[in-house]
Amino acid sequence: MNDKSPEMLSVVVEREIPHPPERIWRALTQPHLIAEWLMKNDFRPVVGHRFELRADWGAVDCQVVTVEPNKTLSYTWAAYGLDSVVTWTLTPSSTGTHLRMEQSGFRPDQQQAYQGAKAGWPQFFAALEQLLTRAD
Repeated sequence: MNDKSPEMLSVVVEREIPHPPERIWRALTQPHLIAEWLMKNDFRPVVGHRFELRADWGAVDCQVVTVEPNKTLSYTWAAYGLDSVVTWTLTPSSTGTHLRMEQSGFRPDQQQAYQGAKAGWPQFFAALEQLLTRAD
């Protein structure tokens, strides 16, 4: 069932990050850096590349959808019946970069996954910001 009905839910997290887009892009696309703030992975920033994010609780099956260096990155995120898309948008700002993450595609009956994402992404963002602060 691929009904993109209006009831689909999204989780959005936005932050102003005092680093240039190029630096954040590296943290979003280099496997050893992704592993530090998100999960172990075999990511490559190549459209169509299938990769896996691995955590203690299991794995997420992903496929790269969009790669616009230093601007936009999106990939599918499938786990436990959830078929969603994660989209990162990097916009230069006066203080660095406005980073926006949207995970879309939660069905109304997927409250557990939705609430988990709402709780989890801000923690991932915090870890990402810490990584950026020290990864010089």
